[in-house]
Amino acid sequence: MAAKGMADRKMEDSFLLKVREEAAEITRDLIVQAKPEKGDILIVGCSSSEVVGERIGTFSSVETAQAVFEGILGVASEYGLFLAAQCCEHLNRAVIVEKEIARREHLTRVNVIPQPKAGGSFGTTAFERFKEPVVVEHIKAQLGIDIGDTLIGMHLDEVAVPVRTQHKQIGNAHVVCARTRAKFVGGSRAVYDEALL
Repeated sequence: MAAKGMADRKMEDSFLLKVREEAAEITRDLIVQAKPEKGDILIVGCSSSEVVGERIGTFSSVETAQAVFEGILGVASEYGLFLAAQCCEHLNRAVIVEKEIARREHLTRVNVIPQPKAGGSFGTTAFERFKEPVVVEHIKAQLGIDIGDTLIGMHLDEVAVPVRTQHKQIGNAHVVCARTRAKFVGGSRAVYDEALL
């Protein structure tokens, strides 16, 4: 029997393949529209419970999170982006990143090891799959994917702009994507660089 709040059934292979493909498609669509620079950071929050059709936090599925993670990481890596995985609110939405990013961005490391019910299955997967995973409290990412209404906004750089992707769901989870842009300064006399819009 699965632990309370954990998936108590094995996900069908066809379902796992479907969510992996959907995650990859949404990631590619976001990247094509957002036009990030190589080395930019993609923050992802993912409720595996929502992906399988249950309420957030009630049916954590590691194998579902792994499928979503694989779909996103494959495309992000192809474009030279770094993936950051947001944990659930039980870890105050801390973020799993590669040590290289924590150093580059001068992020303060915190001490916790995510678990499926204390950090979430997606954060746990990232911690297990990254080469040198570290946990940080905050990050300022240039683009993001919110899978299942996990509230990634606190980890997006200013100014966040919604990106309308062709697909709006991964499995059963609602998906919202965003990019960021430089702030406008200068008021009515200012002239803006169209390339930064």
